[in-house]
Amino acid sequence: MPITKQEGLSRRERQILEILYQRGSASVSEVRLAMDEAPSYSAVRTLLGVLEEKGHVRHRAKGLRYVYSPVVTREKAKRTAVKHILDTYFGGSPEQIVAALLDVSSTQLKPEELDRMAEMIDKAKREGK
Repeated sequence: MPITKQEGLSRRERQILEILYQRGSASVSEVRLAMDEAPSYSAVRTLLGVLEEKGHVRHRAKGLRYVYSPVVTREKAKRTAVKHILDTYFGGSPEQIVAALLDVSSTQLKPEELDRMAEMIDKAKREGK
């Protein structure tokens, strides 16, 4: 059964998953080449094995090498991560998480970003009726 939560992943495991999400799939060598300050080949292979045991990636044989890919889509992983943060830190309140996001980034938001967010809220209101 695939696990979709990224909690409990090390920094390197998250980095590897990000590479796999960007590329769709990759061999150990390809993952290693894409990493900043990459550990050894055997360390990357071990980390991919750990991610596979945790249910985050799967592999298929391609010639003499394994090619790894994420088990769930990036969109599903995002939704799961946001749900976890929402439940853990905001008591399940979407209002509180949006307020926190606006508080943290309000000076960095562009007017067009705020307009798009307002459109999303208006759409949610229409669909919720």
